[in-house]
Amino acid sequence: MPSEPGQVSEVRESKRYALLSYCFILCIIPLIRKKNDAFVQFHARQGLAIFLCEMAAFIVSIVLPFLMKPVLFIFGILSLWGMLKVLKGGRSPLPFIHALSERLDI
Repeated sequence: MPSEPGQVSEVRESKRYALLSYCFILCIIPLIRKKNDAFVQFHARQGLAIFLCEMAAFIVSIVLPFLMKPVLFIFGILSLWGMLKVLKGGRSPLPFIHALSERLDI
């Protein structure tokens, strides 16, 4: 745990940006603004992977509309899981999403 006040504020700011990573298209903000923060980048990459999967699910749902709700529910749960990990200050790879986020060339 950080002991200096400056470190505490940096951790809070990192958590804010990392939380933003799991909010749909807003995942781009941490990717751009916090390039040197490994904690934020870890979560931003996972958030971007979830967003891309949601967009793919949306496109597929045009043809198969019955898939939209269950798939978006699953991605919503993954986003909440990521947010909980951010609040705890941890880096937990999300199933399927983490492997995809590692493949993203950003």
